[in-house]
Amino acid sequence: MKKKLLITIAVVLLIAILGGILFLLVWEGIIPLNATADGKYPVRGVDVSHYQGKIDWETLADQDIDFAFIKATEGSSYVDDTFEYNFKEARKTGIAVGAYHFFSFDSAAKTQAENFINTVEPFEGMLPPVIDFEFYAGKEKDPPKKENVCELLDELIALIEEHYGMKPIIYATEISYDLYLAGGYEDYDIWIRNVITAPKMEDDRAWTFWQYTNRGRLDGYDGEEEFIDINVYSGTKKEFESYPRYTEK
Repeated sequence: MKKKLLITIAVVLLIAILGGILFLLVWEGIIPLNATADGKYPVRGVDVSHYQGKIDWETLADQDIDFAFIKATEGSSYVDDTFEYNFKEARKTGIAVGAYHFFSFDSAAKTQAENFINTVEPFEGMLPPVIDFEFYAGKEKDPPKKENVCELLDELIALIEEHYGMKPIIYATEISYDLYLAGGYEDYDIWIRNVITAPKMEDDRAWTFWQYTNRGRLDGYDGEEEFIDINVYSGTKKEFESYPRYTEK
């Protein structure tokens, strides 16, 4: 009886140790949970902010990177202090480049749009603007009313679309998507985040971009964040070449 108990304890400890090692390897980005995304989708890109610092774009782009979305603004007044540098330098590499705005549930759509528009000067071939629509602070635990949020989002979309002459892409987590976007916004491409499994939205919507890991490791950046977000496009390289870009009016 005592021998069986010792064996059971040893097995439990071994499982716990192996589980801990596996968790550590996943946490450190050594074993990506969505590793098959790279092989299945040939068009790969990153999204970055001040957390990655001022990036060596030649080095980064030389690692099978086809596109980059760079954080420009947040809310009505915040401007990412590395945006100007990264936006300019990324364009020198030949990869497709775009900018994104982090949506605020607490700021007027007009001032948010003005912040983004005043910061992001479009250029020939720029990818569509992105609205990063996700929760922050305690919003996920106490979500704002859908009616109010969608009214704010609709106005922001309209203002950005009018200025750039392009339909913005909407980035969302599966939670923010299901709560506010499901069943609507059919005219706008969805960039979905799921860093654990393949995306699955409530309404079975097809995604255009997928952020499949937030624990990527690449060379070329040296900011406070050791990891980098990596994304894929849903189509082929040829299809991506004809994906909407900004054209001078």
